[in-house]
Amino acid sequence: MRTIPNARTWHPDGWKDGTRLDVGAQGRIVRDSYGGTTQQRVLPGIANLHSHAFQRAMAGMAERQTHPADSFWTWRETMYRFAARFTPESLHAVAAQLYAEMLTAGYTTVCEFHYLHHAPDGRPYADPAAMSHALIEAAHDTGIRLTLLPVLYMAGGFDGRPLGERQQRFGHDVDGYLRLLEGLRAEHDGGMVRIGCALHSLRAVPEQAMAEVLAALPGDSRVHIHIAEQTGEVEECVAMRGARPVQWLLDHADVDARWTLVHATHLDDAELRGVAESGATVAICPTTEANLGDGLFRLRDYLDAGGRWGIGSDSHVSVSPVEELRWLEYGQRLATRRRNIAVSGNSTSVGDTLLAGVEASAATSTGHAVGHLDKGGFADALVLDVAAASFAGVSDEDATDRWIFAGNQNLVRETWVDGRCVVEHGRHVHADAIAAHYRAEVEQLVAG
Repeated sequence: MRTIPNARTWHPDGWKDGTRLDVGAQGRIVRDSYGGTTQQRVLPGIANLHSHAFQRAMAGMAERQTHPADSFWTWRETMYRFAARFTPESLHAVAAQLYAEMLTAGYTTVCEFHYLHHAPDGRPYADPAAMSHALIEAAHDTGIRLTLLPVLYMAGGFDGRPLGERQQRFGHDVDGYLRLLEGLRAEHDGGMVRIGCALHSLRAVPEQAMAEVLAALPGDSRVHIHIAEQTGEVEECVAMRGARPVQWLLDHADVDARWTLVHATHLDDAELRGVAESGATVAICPTTEANLGDGLFRLRDYLDAGGRWGIGSDSHVSVSPVEELRWLEYGQRLATRRRNIAVSGNSTSVGDTLLAGVEASAATSTGHAVGHLDKGGFADALVLDVAAASFAGVSDEDATDRWIFAGNQNLVRETWVDGRCVVEHGRHVHADAIAAHYRAEVEQLVAG
């Protein structure tokens, strides 16, 4: 029996004093008890709903103008050139560094949206799942909980044109893709790893292929998709399919709580209501969406519609749930020129509302029983550094707001996943070895 130390623990209905969490052999909380007083504060671990691990190695390398109208589409050319250099070994090193950083910052589960399947020329590796295995090994080595989402990527645009030269390593036909999923599920699905499905986007997956894949999936499979990230994508979808992308998806698939729509930045009123009513989660990635100039998600309208949402670090220009949550709120303030936008009927605290939002979507989006610190849930928890100056005089009323809005110091002292402490005193337990491997591999990537 392992025990997460006595603390004040955050729950959606408030802080509970004197919490002791006893953890069984399967990493689940088998007993929770309350009583006594303590200054220690514990939050549920945060689920990162959208990650492209390899892009961590190019963070900060695409910030020079290549065109007067630079956008996602010009950034993508830089990303393609960088992606072509990866091997299973370099992907493992970069993912391990990224996952250690996530754990240090407070992410305890990651949804890995993975499309670097093959060698750069498109030929499969001797092990067709070699790149997937590199990610699974990185998660195991760091101790993060993983939802691996192998990506189906078949076409270069809505017109069905073939993949370009730099997209060849992403591609599968339907049969090859389903074989990949089946093999990964048989070998890895369960415990700390879940295997889901990712459809890259409507422009990259033809309608018939999407229908075939969805029909073949297990009933509990999670389905993630990029959608409505840029206005150009919306306009092309209207021109080619006669509907806006989110509306088309709602009309052609049984979108429900198993689905996560990544970005969904550009929604009209009907689409916004439709997503909220479906029970799907929107994965909002504020720092990446800002970095790429994508636009702002309509958060206040979506909250009013009762929509489910979470956050992701996507391209990893930032690896911090605090920064994603902070800039989700700040973007709304800049757009509306008002303060304190993300509040609810249950709480006037922005911090509590944001934390409640990401915790409510964690299990449905990831497929893991995460997002709450109650009996039966996984023991994934963050112990805050209450000795930090930012927490001087802290109270239940302002603790989460201080965590998110009181500066840039990392206030996570310990991170527990599956009842094991993987970050101690603000540092991953294997930080030095992971960083050394990362530096060696990235120096070769950059030189190449």
